[in-house]
Amino acid sequence: MKKSTIRSPFFYVGDKYKLMPQLKKLFPQKIEIYIEPFVGGGSSFLNTIANKYIVNDVDPYVIALHKCLAKYSKNPNEFLERLYRLIEEYGLSCSYKNIAVPDDLKKKFVKTYYSRYNKIAYEKLRDSFNEKEDVEVLYLLLIYGFNHMIRFNSCGKFNLPVGNVDFNKNVHDAIINYMDFIKKHEIEFYNFDFMTFLDKLDLNEHCYIYFDPPYLISGSEYNKYWNAKEEHRLYEYLDYLNSKGISFGITNLVSHKGKINTTFLEWSKKYLVYNINSNYISFNDNTIKETSREVFVTNYDNK
Repeated sequence: MKKSTIRSPFFYVGDKYKLMPQLKKLFPQKIEIYIEPFVGGGSSFLNTIANKYIVNDVDPYVIALHKCLAKYSKNPNEFLERLYRLIEEYGLSCSYKNIAVPDDLKKKFVKTYYSRYNKIAYEKLRDSFNEKEDVEVLYLLLIYGFNHMIRFNSCGKFNLPVGNVDFNKNVHDAIINYMDFIKKHEIEFYNFDFMTFLDKLDLNEHCYIYFDPPYLISGSEYNKYWNAKEEHRLYEYLDYLNSKGISFGITNLVSHKGKINTTFLEWSKKYLVYNINSNYISFNDNTIKETSREVFVTNYDNK
């Protein structure tokens, strides 16, 4: 059943799914063209009403996953059946299809039985992806992998370990809801650096741009694409957009684990700043919620 807030089928740690009820109230009331340079899992565009969506991410695998699911949007069962065949072929558990972990394993490893059961099958699946780079296999690695991350080693091999999860009803429903949204809306996907992406577009007063960049002080896995130089470049571009009368919003961390993003804090004083009620989750352990201050900054007043 479709929920009021649509969850991305990629289940990213740090995804904006839980924050969307707050953010939607701060977005412009009417959006003609919604643009997102750091789309990640996509929960933001999935929960925003617009006439057209143009989204981008610098990670080619993220965009490949979006395009893969979008390709099946008119026939989701074809995609699901492909996944079920892979699950059966490799011997993974699948709660949704009642392919259950044996009770004795559940009793022996109460909190980690999925990872214990799926470890060998997952590693075989991972080896298969590293040999052929099948995007549908990558999607299953994302579902069964630790914290649903995409991680590669220095040799370019996917090296994320197995997680304590499997393909369940939440995964199934997220896929269906995502494809239903894609089927009903005009969406373009791009794979560029954020500024290269934006420079390719005809930006005007009909556009709204939402920025959810890697958080400089969070230490997350995707920060490998981000540093202080990129942070400065982003703020200069936001000032440029403001000078052109183009509306934008940006989420970021002001403080986290004793660190303060002073660059962001000083820059944000020029605009409207809204506190976001969030429990920032550790990307190393998603059971640990860390004390942080997360904010949303805009150059418009939607009231």
